Amino acid sequence: MEQGSIIGIVMVLVGVFVGTMMKGVSPAFLVSVPAAFLIVLGGAIGAAFIGNPMSTNKRLFKLIAMAFKGPDIAASEETINQVVSFSDRARREGMLSLEDECQRIEDPFLRKGLQMAIDGTDPEQVREVLELEVEAMRERHAEGANLLIQIGVYSPTFGIIGAVVGLIASLGHMDNPAELAHGISAAFVATFWGVFAANGLFLPFGNKLKRFSATEAEHKAMVIEGVLAIQAGANPRVVQEMLLSFLSPAERLAVKEERKVA
Repeated sequence: MEQGSIIGIVMVLVGVFVGTMMKGVSPAFLVSVPAAFLIVLGGAIGAAFIGNPMSTNKRLFKLIAMAFKGPDIAASEETINQVVSFSDRARREGMLSLEDECQRIEDPFLRKGLQMAIDGTDPEQVREVLELEVEAMRERHAEGANLLIQIGVYSPTFGIIGAVVGLIASLGHMDNPAELAHGISAAFVATFWGVFAANGLFLPFGNKLKRFSATEAEHKAMVIEGVLAIQAGANPRVVQEMLLSFLSPAERLAVKEERKVA
């Protein structure tokens, strides 16, 4: 699970609803107007669906789950150690010595690149094929992130629509001040949920998915450079230093210490 998403959603809920109670508004009142949920969520999600293909729309709940799960990639340190090990073996025994090892690689992107290198594919073609796959992944991820961001953009507008509808209904009770006051306060519940859904949920989810996509693209870029270095017969120490440039200083130190122990 992605800790940032878990901690963030807890902080949002605590901050908003505890603050609400401190201001004297019961959270029970905020969830007592079903029409507000219907107008805000139904309207915002429906509007976003209009602007996106159904192939993306049907992934909505999966996309939200991904914001909590995190990117499905191996740790960079693990990948670097694996690539350096392959480089060492290929330099000593030749590329064909990696044939059996290649089939046991869990990362399909690394397995694909290494298999192309073992098959003798031209290095430029290897880079081109792998980079095309990364670009296609970026576009696919962008569609999913944009769906969530669009829902977040539309939510406050539908919150205003819900408030207007509530006020129209409330003004029909001008002869009853108590009911009029209750109706006006209930009308603004839709505005609350529209703003909350946008800034507390969907916009952060969309931005998190964009960050995950960038992280995965960076990881794949590192894999591409590693595969090409193996194919070129580069010194394993040089390969390691090159791949470590993709990591932060603290992560680089951890990898070097692990290699020393190994």
